[in-house]
Order: sequence, then C-alpha cells, then structure tokens
Amino acid sequence: MPTPLITDELDVLQSLADPAQHPRIIELGCGAAALSRSLLKRYPACEVTALEVDERQHAKNIAQPQQRLTFVKAGAQAIPFDNGGFDLALMLKSLHHVPLDLLDAALAEVHRVLRPGGLLYVSEPVFAGALNEVIRVFNDEEVVRAAALRAVQAAEASGAWASVTELHFETPVHYRDFAEFEQRMIGVTFADHRLDAATLARVRERFEPHMTPDGAHFVRPMRVNLLKKTA
Repeated sequence: MPTPLITDELDVLQSLADPAQHPRIIELGCGAAALSRSLLKRYPACEVTALEVDERQHAKNIAQPQQRLTFVKAGAQAIPFDNGGFDLALMLKSLHHVPLDLLDAALAEVHRVLRPGGLLYVSEPVFAGALNEVIRVFNDEEVVRAAALRAVQAAEASGAWASVTELHFETPVHYRDFAEFEQRMIGVTFADHRLDAATLARVRERFEPHMTPDGAHFVRPMRVNLLKKTA
C-alpha cells in the first residue's frame, strides 16, 4: 500500500484521536502552535495549553493571543501542572528536541499530567528523503530522532502506556526558492545555525536540483505513534 500524502496533519489527528472527545489538550514544544491554532477553530469545545522553551518563539506566541489557547514557557521534562489534568497530549516534531538524557523524564511527565486513559500523540519526522539530505548538511538529526523513537518504544514496553497505533504518512513541503529555505530552515529561533560560506554552498548544491519553475517541492516522511495511558 502506498504511503498516503497528507496536506493537513489535523486530519490525521482527528482520525486517530478525535479532539472533540479529548477537549483538554496540552501541546509540548509547540513552536508557533500552528496545528493547535487550527484545531481550536475546528473544535470550539477544546482548550489547548501550549508549552515552549524557546524564549523568542514564546514571546511571538503570547503576542498573538487566541481564545482557548494558553501559552506557557516550560519544557516537557518539567510540566508545571497537576496530575491528570489533560485528556490529550501532542508532541509535533518536538520529542527529538528534548535533551537525550531527559527523554524518559519527559514522557513520564506527560504520563503524569494525563488522566487515566488519556492519549499521547507523537508525530516525528523520519530520517529519510530528499529534504532530509539537504538539511543534514548543517543539522544532522539521525542520532536524536533514533533516540526519540527508542524512548517511545521503551515507554510502551514499560507497561505505563499501551500502543494504540503507528501510522506512516508523507507531507508536502514547498519553498519558493533557496532564500525561503534559508529563512525557514536555517534562520530558526530554536537553534543556532551559523553556516560558513563553504557549508552554505554545500546546502545550496543539494537544494538547487529540486528547483522547478514554481519552486522546490519535497515530501517529508512522518511517523505517528499514538499511546494510551494505562497505569
């Protein structure tokens, strides 16, 4: 069966863990909280608490308030909320950004703040594909992504979580030109990618063959693990 191409991950979330049935939501490592903002427009009964550790991104977030969306500066490894207060936890391309020695602690914290039977939706990019080959020139995440997957598998094996499903899909990614790629992928606030001229040239060398008259088109392979709190 071919891997499905998904343009809106909110559709994946809806199919696996309907937010309407899990209205108290926490997002860990929210970034700009794009999916959570869309979720709240689609589900008027939901509320999202979105955690982010990057100070610059957090400042941008609170400067763009939205009803039923609360931003908190904190990391997944130290969630400042009481036990059992949430129905659903989201980690969207964020688990591999948790320090390696804190991965288990982060998943334990998520477990703590979920109600019994609560769900954890972990969406992670797979270390594969043409876009990955461009990015790895300056940001090779092979080790941290593998560690994130091992942490999920260890959490399942612990008995504290049950694996509900694992789903693979691809999502389209488009850049108008190399300048947009550089702005979006190299100039991020949560990492310090100061590339010398030679490295930047190697990145451009891998990027340019993908350019077409309407920009560069890629697909990013993704893996979703949905876990249920059992203990």
